[in-house]
Amino acid sequence: MFLFNVRLLLTFRLEKNTAHVFVLLIYKNLLTCPIASLFPIGTLVQTGGFNDGERNIRMFTPCWDETCDWNEFPGYLSQRRWYATNQILPDGRVIVVGGRRQFNYEFYPKNQNNNSPIHLSFLQETSDPNDENNLYPFLHLLPDGNLFIFANTRSVLFDYNQNRVIKEFPPIPGNDPRNYPSSGSSILLPLDENKDYIEAEIMVCGGAPRASFEGALQGNYMQALSSCGRLKVTDQNPTWVMEEMPLARVMGDMILLPNDEVVIINGVSLGTAGWEHGRGPVLTPVLFRPYVNIGSQWRFTIMSPASKPRLYHSSAVLLRDGRVLVGGSNPHIFYNFTGVVYPTDLSLEAFSPPYLSPIVDQVRPNIQYMSSDILGYRVFSYITFTVTRYTSASEVSVRIIAPSFTTHSFGMNQRMVVLKLVGVTQMNGDTYYATIVGPSTAQIAPSGYYMLFVVHAGIPSSGLWVQVL
Repeated sequence: MFLFNVRLLLTFRLEKNTAHVFVLLIYKNLLTCPIASLFPIGTLVQTGGFNDGERNIRMFTPCWDETCDWNEFPGYLSQRRWYATNQILPDGRVIVVGGRRQFNYEFYPKNQNNNSPIHLSFLQETSDPNDENNLYPFLHLLPDGNLFIFANTRSVLFDYNQNRVIKEFPPIPGNDPRNYPSSGSSILLPLDENKDYIEAEIMVCGGAPRASFEGALQGNYMQALSSCGRLKVTDQNPTWVMEEMPLARVMGDMILLPNDEVVIINGVSLGTAGWEHGRGPVLTPVLFRPYVNIGSQWRFTIMSPASKPRLYHSSAVLLRDGRVLVGGSNPHIFYNFTGVVYPTDLSLEAFSPPYLSPIVDQVRPNIQYMSSDILGYRVFSYITFTVTRYTSASEVSVRIIAPSFTTHSFGMNQRMVVLKLVGVTQMNGDTYYATIVGPSTAQIAPSGYYMLFVVHAGIPSSGLWVQVL
């Protein structure tokens, strides 16, 4: 269900606890294709973009007295970073990978011993001479501290400290590219600290067949891909497990939800990313349940349609109350509000997942108190919550979710960690007391701000902002 629709410029009036999430949406659309990450102190660090901004760094530190503003550092980047990807690292730095005709990476802040870009042959090998198909490569920080990098159809395990590829994974079946302009989407599924061995599984869904970009230039809008691939990269010999979504989609966004579900939203069914290259808007979000067996009728659920097409330059982020904010759409070089098939749209909508239905209110936990809003590594914390109809401790979990910078169908830095739960004790009546342990390493959860949710019987509470330090 879509609950409301407001103008983009009104978002700064919303509550302070979600203000910085909205900043990620707004400034992205004003600059044209920059990328960003949140520093551990909450500062938004934005890198690159197009034209005058292609080598610039911009920073925004939130404040509550309206005196804060953007600071820009022209020419800080060693190379133009247009259609690149960011990832926060365990030491707090940001790695900036790729970009148009950039087969290299660099760091912010710069390495004092070497300020030059570092060549990454994998990016050159995966570049298509016609439409590239390896822009906005998918980056995921893995529990061992290395990076998973996916470009075109190939993926590698990459040690950025030693500048070496540790392993190359099998290509995703089908030989169809998944990165811009084919623009599928990718997520790292939740990392569970309650397991003896933490598994890391990557999911890549949707996109456009090879040659879709060239076809769209000629007015031939090819059918988007409906396939999803999952790769458990921590296995000794990982292989892709493929399945079909109920709806084909290119330029879709995948957002992790607090209850382990994934919403796939936005995009089109025909064509590809880029100016005027998409047709057939997919208005219908789909819920994916990775914990349900493949082939089950509950694996994918088609939801109620949105009210507006969300094509190129649209975006989506998870909010603290559990909704997903969807905004923007502009498949044109300029802002065209009239006289075009798909006008520029500066509105926002909020998608309400089924877990927000009043029907499940009796099992919904409500956080009453947390011992600290700082989660220390391997440090115990305590949460009290109320719930009307309690089931059992086995149905309780506590998760932290990093806010993503979602652009061009990829939520950069999006990750969920299921914290180690020591136990749940009933205090009195409907009030319960949960003991948790902070993340075990910065490789699993880099320092920074996260939304913390208590989940009971598959239903999440509203979130709290916490800082992992």
